[in-house]
Amino acid sequence: MTNVATVYSTTTCPYCTMMKNYLTEQNIEFEEVLLTTDEEKQKLVEETGQRGVPQTKLNGKWILGFNPEAVQEALEG
Repeated sequence: MTNVATVYSTTTCPYCTMMKNYLTEQNIEFEEVLLTTDEEKQKLVEETGQRGVPQTKLNGKWILGFNPEAVQEALEG
């Protein structure tokens, strides 16, 4: 199975960097979406109900913050 991951982040977020580094270490390819406008941020809040970053969608599951355990759970299905 091919993993599908998208990381929603900002350029100033250290936890975003940690999440991207962790995914890279786990050989999980991901698309990064930089939230640079209020409109982009609002769309994300409408979908997840959360304002913080990183927010990662992995195999259809949302992971909030830097959470390696949740990443492993999403990989297991």
